[in-house]
Amino acid sequence: MGMKITKLQRTFKEGLNNFYRNGWLSFATVSILAISLYIISVTVILGLAASIVSKDVQNKINVSVYFNSDVQESKIQEIKNKLIGYKEIKSIEFVSKDQALDQLKKTIPNKDIIPKALEIMGGENPLLAALVINAKSTDQYNIIVKAINGASFASDISYIDYNEEANKVAIERFTTIARLVQQVGLTLGIVFVFIGILITFNAIRLTMYAHKQEFEIMRLVGASNIYIRMPFIFEGIFYGVASAFGVMIALFVTFKFLVQTTSSSISEVTAVNFYFAHLFMDFYLSHFFIILPALLVSGVALGTISAAIAIRRYLKI
Repeated sequence: MGMKITKLQRTFKEGLNNFYRNGWLSFATVSILAISLYIISVTVILGLAASIVSKDVQNKINVSVYFNSDVQESKIQEIKNKLIGYKEIKSIEFVSKDQALDQLKKTIPNKDIIPKALEIMGGENPLLAALVINAKSTDQYNIIVKAINGASFASDISYIDYNEEANKVAIERFTTIARLVQQVGLTLGIVFVFIGILITFNAIRLTMYAHKQEFEIMRLVGASNIYIRMPFIFEGIFYGVASAFGVMIALFVTFKFLVQTTSSSISEVTAVNFYFAHLFMDFYLSHFFIILPALLVSGVALGTISAAIAIRRYLKI
């Protein structure tokens, strides 16, 4: 057992020496591997972020049913209890006239406007009580609206606020963006993964050529095939590990830069960009201990595959 550990330590050290001795070649290899992992990582994060945004948009879509001003709150509560039994409905929130007024006050910067308007109207709250309905699926809102229009309490309804076409466009837009980002990113990622394996493969092959005479000596003294091959496996692993940590740093710098850049302006477009930048950064930080192991596993896998190909093709022992 002790002998095996000693051999493992020696091959590990030899692989690390190969990694350092290659100098700029190692730097170039790690850079290419890092670029491939970076593209794939950004693609996955963008795809997940787009999915989060899409779900957020869907969660914000609702049907607001406004009732006539003479309808009592108790009756609206009864209607709510009836509607909650619909299988298409996920949740219903009752918003009274006073609650609607409070929400309106929060959205208006000038706090004096609403009191003045109410004073002009004789102090009466002109807003209507409503039921805010969320469906289990976005394609069920039209069914809910039709059912409400045909219900026995339809005469108590002032109007229903739901723009089906606008909501469809919003959802389809985010879905299209998510798919496009994933398709382009994954295509580029696969291309760079292939290039990364090719570069790593050639770096390990050059190391083999430099140690060609050593292989013959090692074989003469009875070294096993595994002992001869392991340094190159470790070398590939070092390329992968270094690239994984490089990608983690690059991702942090990228998202940090986006946050700082988009926070310098208050335009509407920049506000949207700022939202996305923070979304990416929050996702990166909250999933740090998932992203890092995933990148390490991916990097080690790429390095090991490259080393295995080089050993199989060029190390004839």
